[in-house]
Amino acid sequence: MFSDNESLVFRVVMNHEEQYSIWPKDRDLPLGWNEEGTEGDKQYCLDHIDKVWTDMRPLSLRKHLESLKS
Repeated sequence: MFSDNESLVFRVVMNHEEQYSIWPKDRDLPLGWNEEGTEGDKQYCLDHIDKVWTDMRPLSLRKHLESLKS
């Protein structure tokens, strides 16, 4: 997908379903994605995502399952 050029700076992005990805800082964000606030080299961003994205289910599914408990 993206080059492993170590000088490339990435940013962590998140969509409305609270799913994470990385995107090169020098490129426009794809529609539906927003900056999460973290940027750095590719591995730094991926490590950050590993720490914060603990529930891989989309937000809409989590909300639906939570509503079934009530």
